[in-house]
Amino acid sequence: MRVLVLVAPGQGAQTPGFLTPWLDLPGAADRLRSWSDAIGLDLLHYGTEADADAIRDTSVAQPLLVASALLSAEALLGDFEATGGNDERGALGATAGHSVGELAAAVVAGVLSAQEAMVLVRRRGLAMAEAAAVTETGMSAVLGGDQETVTAHLERLGLTPANINGGGQIVAAGTVEQLAALSADKPEKARVIPVKVAGAFHTRHMAPAVAAMESAARDLSVADPVVRYVSNADGAVVSEGKEVVHRLVKQVSNPVRWDLCMETFQRLGATALIEVCPGGTLTGLAKRSLKGVQALAVKTPDNLAAARELIAEHAPGRRSAE
Repeated sequence: MRVLVLVAPGQGAQTPGFLTPWLDLPGAADRLRSWSDAIGLDLLHYGTEADADAIRDTSVAQPLLVASALLSAEALLGDFEATGGNDERGALGATAGHSVGELAAAVVAGVLSAQEAMVLVRRRGLAMAEAAAVTETGMSAVLGGDQETVTAHLERLGLTPANINGGGQIVAAGTVEQLAALSADKPEKARVIPVKVAGAFHTRHMAPAVAAMESAARDLSVADPVVRYVSNADGAVVSEGKEVVHRLVKQVSNPVRWDLCMETFQRLGATALIEVCPGGTLTGLAKRSLKGVQALAVKTPDNLAAARELIAEHAPGRRSAE
């Protein structure tokens, strides 16, 4: 049995101009304009013309990433809302997203509409940016070293292991002073690289954003997943739409356990993984941790043909979420 997993990347994956080639696809610019109008943010400008500093802003980066993930996912699978369910999602064995990518995965799974996800991620980005402005915080990737040793070292420095990504990668989050102490006192056999994000996401510093997310989530029209949805919280397959949304709300201040998500992909028998735009980060982790699983990153429309071939190979094994 062949099992295909579709994943969506998180904050930090964006680069200046990365949406430019996607505008050549029929209807792509109109789709982005529609979402832009719904959330009051010019996604076309930020995805094609804005510089690195502008798209690093949390309130911009998060909607931009979800928009790009959805645009590329729809190019692969069809318009989820216009096809009446006759799209290619039946070829998927599971879906997941890293951090903000979870909102795109919720759309792929059928839990939220694309429009609702865009409105929710706009609120999420604004709330997290506001929370990040209270104290000067950030994140640094710790590469290598023993996982237990690294996490214990971070905790001694007052840092949170905010992303445990597997493949020897843990992202630490905390104040700039704590991160400076980490750079000066690295865990044994590990390297430390600053991450270009504007806050200590998935930590107690984001607690104020949870209330904003709870408020924004009250009016959502939620459905149960039609594709297995794998949660960042603990790698669990979540079968109820309301529980998916509950986890989306709480996850802004809780660590991302991508290592456990990949363990679930293995348990489900994953044979291939496609990472939607801007692909690369999660594909790299998969190549290190999911041996024998074919991993493909969708970065530009040039990658769509190969991704569609993978989808076609897995289409005969269609099934609904369990």
